[in-house]
Amino acid sequence: MGTLILDRKDMHIKLDGNALTVYAQGERQGVVPLNPLKRVVIVGHVLLETPVLHRLAEQGASVVFLSGKRLAFRGMLHGRLHHNGALRVRQYEKSLSGFAGDVAQELVARKVQSQRDFLNEARDRRPDLRLSLTTALQVLDSVLETLGKETLKGNSLMGTEGGASAAYFSAYTGLFPGSLSFERRTRRPPRDPVNALLSLCYTLLHFEIVREIESIGLDPVIGFLHSFDYGRESLACDLVEPYRTGVDRFVWELFRDRTFSDRDFAEDDEKPGCYLKKEARKRFYPAYEEWAKEKRYLWTTETRTLARRIMDGQDPIPE
Repeated sequence: MGTLILDRKDMHIKLDGNALTVYAQGERQGVVPLNPLKRVVIVGHVLLETPVLHRLAEQGASVVFLSGKRLAFRGMLHGRLHHNGALRVRQYEKSLSGFAGDVAQELVARKVQSQRDFLNEARDRRPDLRLSLTTALQVLDSVLETLGKETLKGNSLMGTEGGASAAYFSAYTGLFPGSLSFERRTRRPPRDPVNALLSLCYTLLHFEIVREIESIGLDPVIGFLHSFDYGRESLACDLVEPYRTGVDRFVWELFRDRTFSDRDFAEDDEKPGCYLKKEARKRFYPAYEEWAKEKRYLWTTETRTLARRIMDGQDPIPE
């Protein structure tokens, strides 16, 4: 088990040798071995003793803090990271060179190709939506052809990516039943069950990538596709792009297989937005972990490959 998710407000976590002991309402609930842990997700009000955080940091596990009801990101704790100054200096230099444009266009092309592959598969499964899916596929094919022939930069590249995403989501929304009220992509807050799960999965994916970036010694705020913006982890946003469609597919399958329905979500009268109910979160966490554990080696490889390219083929971290 590489991931531990703590989502119960009366939890108290203590260090017990090489394990974490979990208490609830003063009673011992179980023991979690420390050695396999790579990431801990803490949701809402959970009491952790300081030695727990010390040990997690010591062994390089990352701790992500999410808010209780809406599962919004609040912060992340790492242990010792690779402070590779040469890698970061080279990253800054290459973010201002033609290297940045090459990487940006590659990322967009991979994202659009993954969108195309998914919609093409969906068309085989949903012949009743053949017209709308074919229309979107034609747009994506046109975008891929353009990306294969031309070198796009800056606003031109982002505009092309935006046009592809608009066509993609116009078809993607049609894959879901009307009872879910999913008409378009909405964020901060998500307005319907599909958007609620998309936002949650994108958040978890983003910080999986941040962990990989920081662990190898890259600077997460200096990107190549996404420009520098104060407070934004632009490099993480970059590396998430090719994997967004995987999240979209995962969310579609959760609803298609009736793992979740509109009854698993609620809206708050005080603050607008839709969120996953607590009981439903118990089903979501293992489903996400099952999906993510098959992808993590890709995210690690993606980050290490980029670091090597930045270092002109040299391994940024000596083995």
